[in-house]
Amino acid sequence: MSATDGVLVACCQLAPRIGEPDFNRGLAHAAVLDAAQRGAQVVVLPELVNSGYVFKGPDEARGLAEPLDGETVGDWAALARELELVIVGGVCELDGDTGALRNTAVVVDPGGLRAAYRKAHLWDRESHVFEAGDRSPAVIDTLHGRIAVVVCYDLEFPEWMRLPALADAELVCAPVNWPREAKPPGERPQEVVRVQASASVNRMFIAVADRVGRERGVDWVGASVIVDPAGYPLAGPAGDEETVTVLARCRLAEAREKRISEHNHVIADRRPELYGPVAGRS
Repeated sequence: MSATDGVLVACCQLAPRIGEPDFNRGLAHAAVLDAAQRGAQVVVLPELVNSGYVFKGPDEARGLAEPLDGETVGDWAALARELELVIVGGVCELDGDTGALRNTAVVVDPGGLRAAYRKAHLWDRESHVFEAGDRSPAVIDTLHGRIAVVVCYDLEFPEWMRLPALADAELVCAPVNWPREAKPPGERPQEVVRVQASASVNRMFIAVADRVGRERGVDWVGASVIVDPAGYPLAGPAGDEETVTVLARCRLAEAREKRISEHNHVIADRRPELYGPVAGRS
């Protein structure tokens, strides 16, 4: 298969169980194998897929957290090496340097752990459990393209999503857990709308893997989706209750073209000298 045929990206919408790490590791392992058998080269798994999401408090999360050299990431690294994949997935991380709990997304490929990105924008009660990350989205060259990673609520900050575009990311992978909220009949989930807008204004692919399965009274949007640089879904959004893998072939080279007309370029046309207030500067 040539590079012009594109990279087959899979987003695995799963139903992890809170407090059952062995079950969750098996669930993720099986999903990666299934995606690989279907030809996937990049596989995205949900946020906090090793632990579940709705913690009773930091003590429960700490009991489920793992270091980056723990069983979950180790299994993904072995799968990536065996199957020549890139795997992006969310883990409840025990930071070995500080002892802090982190909501982390890792990128592994046949070379092992390539990046660990700690979620910078914490949603709701996450701030009572996790310490926020303080680094920009990771952007790395992998076997299957130049990939960036963010986590869930990060997607809602246009300034944050501009950073991978400025770093020449072709594909942004986003493990998420989107709690379901009411929406008008017939409307798409607002989370999907934001992803489409971000892909379009930055001219890059975005692949989102959400979860399903009611957890301690919380339901989820589902809606795992892969969006092209024009902002149109290539696969998904998935249903809000189905365990499913959505797949799309992404010609990642298309994300390198930032021109939207003969005279317009979404990066070159920026006016950073006017944007001070966006970054909190007068």
